[in-house]
Amino acid sequence: MMRPHNVFVIGAGGHAAVVISVLQECGISIAGVFDDDSARWGIEILGVKIIGPSRELQQESAASAVIAIGHNRTRQKIAASLALNWISVVHPRAYVHHSVVLGPGTVVCAGAVIQPRTVVGEHVIVNTGATVDHDCALGDYTHVAPGAHLAGAVQVGEGAMLGIGSAVIQGVRIGSWAMVGAGAAVVRDVPDLVTVTGVPARIKEIK
Repeated sequence: MMRPHNVFVIGAGGHAAVVISVLQECGISIAGVFDDDSARWGIEILGVKIIGPSRELQQESAASAVIAIGHNRTRQKIAASLALNWISVVHPRAYVHHSVVLGPGTVVCAGAVIQPRTVVGEHVIVNTGATVDHDCALGDYTHVAPGAHLAGAVQVGEGAMLGIGSAVIQGVRIGSWAMVGAGAAVVRDVPDLVTVTGVPARIKEIK
C-alpha cells in the first residue's frame, strides 16, 4: 500500500500526540495540525506545528487527513463538514490480520490487536493495547479505549465508547452511542444511548 504524503492532522489535544506518533512511526510525513482553539496556534506537537482552524481545510479536497480527536461526536461532526481524503493508519507494532477491513479515517494504536474477519468502520479508534477478537464489527465513530478487550463476534454500534480496561464477552451487541464505563464487564447486550458500568455491567444512565 502506498503511503500518503503531507497528511494533515485535525485536533491538537492529548490524543493528537498519539496519532502523530503513529504517523511518525509509519514514516508518514505530516504537513501540519489544525485545531479550532486559537490559543494553540503556532505551537508544536512532537515537532509538528499547529497551523490554524480546521475550516482552513475546506478548500483542500485533495488533501489526505486524519481526525485526532477522541470524542466520538466531534469526530463525526468534523468528518461531515470536510470532504477530505481520510486515511486509515496502523501503528507498526499493532497486529491487524490481513482479512480485517479498516474504514477510512480509522487509527489503530501501538500494541492493539485486531483478529481475523473483523470489520471496522470509518473514523474508529482502536487505542493503545486494546484487543478486538475474531468476527467483530465496529461501527463508524466508535472508540475502543486503551486496554479494552472485545471477545469474538461482538457487534459495536455507531459512536459507541468502550472505556479503558472494559471487557465484552463473545456475541454481545453494544448499542449505538452507548458508553461502557472504565473497567466494566459486559455480559449481555447493551441498548442504544445508555451508559453501563460495573461488574457485571448495568445501566447507570440513559442519554
